Amino acid sequence: MSSGQNSGGLMSSAGLVRYFDSDGSNTPTMDPRTVVAFGVLLGVLVLMLNATA
Repeated sequence: MSSGQNSGGLMSSAGLVRYFDSDGSNTPTMDPRTVVAFGVLLGVLVLMLNATA
């Protein structure tokens, strides 16, 4: 085994860190309550469709 080999820890994630650190001005934003409400409505819809089948 060579002691000069890189374990790939920090170097492999460097691109992801740069990607998530960038603050784009044209990124879509949603209120968290909207996401939760959509999830609840979708769950109720699935339960209703499951009950009728």
